[in-house]
Amino acid sequence: MTIDSAGASVADRVRAVVAAHRDDRGALLPILHDIQAEFGYIDQAVVPVLAEELNMSRADVHGVITFYSDFRSEPAGAATVRLCRAEACQSVGAERLVADAEQVFGVKLGQTTPDRSVTLQQVFCLGNCALGPAAEINGRPFGRVDRSRLIEILASRETGGAP
Repeated sequence: MTIDSAGASVADRVRAVVAAHRDDRGALLPILHDIQAEFGYIDQAVVPVLAEELNMSRADVHGVITFYSDFRSEPAGAATVRLCRAEACQSVGAERLVADAEQVFGVKLGQTTPDRSVTLQQVFCLGNCALGPAAEINGRPFGRVDRSRLIEILASRETGGAP
């Protein structure tokens, strides 16, 4: 494990997160969310630390991380683009939007561009069905998204997206 600028190891920082949730029932999910919030992703090196601290098997911890699509095992891009692929959005062009996004960014769903500017993900409902195809960019919802609108949104400073 690495040492941060303040001299604390990643393992020590992970243990501090665990300590903050020690008395919580079902603490693994909140712990994983906190670790991802702090580090930007959940490095596989923290799995043994979590397993030991929570008296769980490494397989159980790994299984939870890989089961939930909100957890990342590598750093995300500067902009996280989540495209809705639920039925309502499919009926108004979501699959075309997915294909366009993959072409524009040169990555498939679930991947990050080599320059780490964009992470492209899928989701199966953003609750913005009346305005499909819908997208969420850096946590902000957008409706009626097509290829040109997606590029325009990412270029705006408003989303914190990559130019």
